[in-house]
Amino acid sequence: MLIEIENLGYAIKGKPIFDGFSLSVEARSHHLLVGPSGSGKTTLINLICGLLAADHGVIKVVGQDIAAASESGRDKIRRENIGIVFQTLRLVSALDLSANLLLAQRLARGSTDVPLINSLLERLGIDHRAQAKPHEMSQGEAQRAAIARALVTRPRLLIADEPTSSLDKSNAQQVADLLLECAADYGVTLLIATHDDRLNPLFPNRISLTEHMAMVA
Repeated sequence: MLIEIENLGYAIKGKPIFDGFSLSVEARSHHLLVGPSGSGKTTLINLICGLLAADHGVIKVVGQDIAAASESGRDKIRRENIGIVFQTLRLVSALDLSANLLLAQRLARGSTDVPLINSLLERLGIDHRAQAKPHEMSQGEAQRAAIARALVTRPRLLIADEPTSSLDKSNAQQVADLLLECAADYGVTLLIATHDDRLNPLFPNRISLTEHMAMVA
């Protein structure tokens, strides 16, 4: 299993968001994490990535318990194993796209892989924007740049948080297809948190938090 969660507990201001939650995700599988707003999708993603610390329980990513790690330990596990496609483009504004991807590789691995950067940009159809600054990119280019940023460190797990929520049907389909194709091409486990029902036909594997909400309500 690439993700193993057992007896997860997490509360905000005394209100339990997760209480005894468990989940297993196989390596190289592709899943939607679904549920209405407020069901805990983003919270769960942040716990899996180590951006939040669990109150109790086990969260193993690639066999490492990120829930039991120190803050620096969680950072290391995340840098080396997880790529995240955030809702907003998180690049250094003063650097062009290529330089941002080089920086991401150095921070994660201590080395760079220019052929991988060039391959990703070409695969995502934005190789002609390698020298563009973040503010110079269109919304579609920024979305693809975010995917490149998430994959450039060769992660084992690719997580996307609501990647299609602000897109029309055609662009949402394109982004979902790109995520699936890139995950398959690079052998990455894909987990997408969404309330976008348009993605359901593309993903036979779905993890629903609706039932979990009833358990902790």
